[in-house]
Amino acid sequence: MSALAPALRDSSTMLRRNLLHARRYPSLTLNILLTPIVLLLLFVYVFGDVMSVGIGGGGADRSDYIAYLVPGILLMAIGATPAGTAVSVSMDMTEGVIARFRTMAIHRGSVLVGHAVGSVLQSILSTALVGVVAVAIGFRSTDASALEWLAAFGLLTLVATAFTWIAVGMGMAAPNPEAASNNALPLMMLPLVSSAFVPVDAMPGWFQPIAEYQPFTPAIETLRGLLLGTEIGHNGWLAVAWCLGLAVLGYFWSTAKFNRDPR
Repeated sequence: MSALAPALRDSSTMLRRNLLHARRYPSLTLNILLTPIVLLLLFVYVFGDVMSVGIGGGGADRSDYIAYLVPGILLMAIGATPAGTAVSVSMDMTEGVIARFRTMAIHRGSVLVGHAVGSVLQSILSTALVGVVAVAIGFRSTDASALEWLAAFGLLTLVATAFTWIAVGMGMAAPNPEAASNNALPLMMLPLVSSAFVPVDAMPGWFQPIAEYQPFTPAIETLRGLLLGTEIGHNGWLAVAWCLGLAVLGYFWSTAKFNRDPR
């Protein structure tokens, strides 16, 4: 317990530092928070009638498409946040502040933990804002129980944690913040080639495996099942397996780079 207390104290200090940095650069934070909301409004009010054909088993119905779209946008909000995390980590690694931290009597892992926890909190805030807007434009989840809502929140947090640690590793590996931003682009693009906007069955045959066997599609389908009562099937354990695998990979990648990086 005596060894854990300093680690928690130092990690909370680094978390506070990163939250203050996010407040100091509001343009990046606002871009992360507003992008999924803009996409939600765009696909509902510009493409909604066209995209909804066949979603509910009938003709065009925007309300059916809102219900289908919102879980995907919630996951897209999480996919957009790690880009800022990768840039923030890379800035720390290239501007010399890490060298300063290495000379101080602080827990070594607290620097990375502060970045990771701050990013997860930003992801949860982003999904909460998307949820508020979604409810305002007509999204309802009347069939979900309290336990299913709790499971949905746990899934969102797990996905955010997994992709945050991958983003931390990308930031550690990048030679500069610009490269870190480019490295994180796939995390923002993956939801676009998932089942977020249309069912996988509606995609061309050659493209369906790409959309189906990637991290976001199982998570989106699991979230739809929890909130809307649709069939989850094997997507639940696939989503958990993807998240745990990516989180472990990102954590060990990040810590290995941090422990040997001489910059």
